[in-house]
Amino acid sequence: MASNPNNGIVCKKSKHSVDETVEKLKATLEAKGVTLFALVDHSGEAQKVGLTMPPTRLLIFGSPKGGTPLMLASPSVAIDLPLKILVAQDKDGTVNVCYNAPEYLQQRHGFPQDLLSNIAVVEALATKAAE
Repeated sequence: MASNPNNGIVCKKSKHSVDETVEKLKATLEAKGVTLFALVDHSGEAQKVGLTMPPTRLLIFGSPKGGTPLMLASPSVAIDLPLKILVAQDKDGTVNVCYNAPEYLQQRHGFPQDLLSNIAVVEALATKAAE
């Protein structure tokens, strides 16, 4: 899963399986008091309808304390919040941890630069999960 610098998606290679990476992310979110709103098992849902795809999970998480000021400053950012991290295995077996770059979201929605730190945690979470 290659990153395209024009689409704002950043991907890091994980040293772990999809399941292990997801568990690391879940534990880190819990330890930091960040709410995991949903865990979407795309590959599991595909399997239910007779289709196969490599393991693919989407974690949707956030904090109203961090997200609300962003949405007040720029309501359109609500389409990209809560934050998301995609953990997916590609056809070669590589597991990637992908997320929207905070700077991309700031440019896309035009919220003030000083609010960027409210969502910058996504980078640290993805890095920690991939290690």
